[in-house]
Amino acid sequence: MTEILPEAPMPDAPMSEPSSVADYKRVLQRIIDIRPSGLRQRLAQALGKNPSFVSQIVNPIYSTPIPTAHLEKILEVCHASPAERAEFLAAYSRAHPDRRPQIRAANSVRQITIEAPDLGSAKRNRAVDEAIQAFARQLARFANTIK
Repeated sequence: MTEILPEAPMPDAPMSEPSSVADYKRVLQRIIDIRPSGLRQRLAQALGKNPSFVSQIVNPIYSTPIPTAHLEKILEVCHASPAERAEFLAAYSRAHPDRRPQIRAANSVRQITIEAPDLGSAKRNRAVDEAIQAFARQLARFANTIK
């Protein structure tokens, strides 16, 4: 008589995670769910990641934590309200007390308008737009170090 052994879990299967990590993911999931469709795709583009990465960092069942470096961009792209930002960041801080995210206040961003040539391709235009935005963020970080 052969003994039937239970199947071993698949290595890629989502694992249950500590509730504190799941808490901030639930907050983010709620923020995204009440926004217009297409937000996950816009997040993937803004983060320079695959849409499956966004699915993993938003879904509470996956153990993938959200990298601190992505928090500000995520909150910006999601147009999180001050209350939503505060709730998310409080939950994030409880889950990762050793990480101190440096997040600007929701209203501390100013917009400027520049003219750039049309490169004849949406992909190339988006790449230039994202490079300009990244440059502006780096320049602001540099300016903050000047005393």
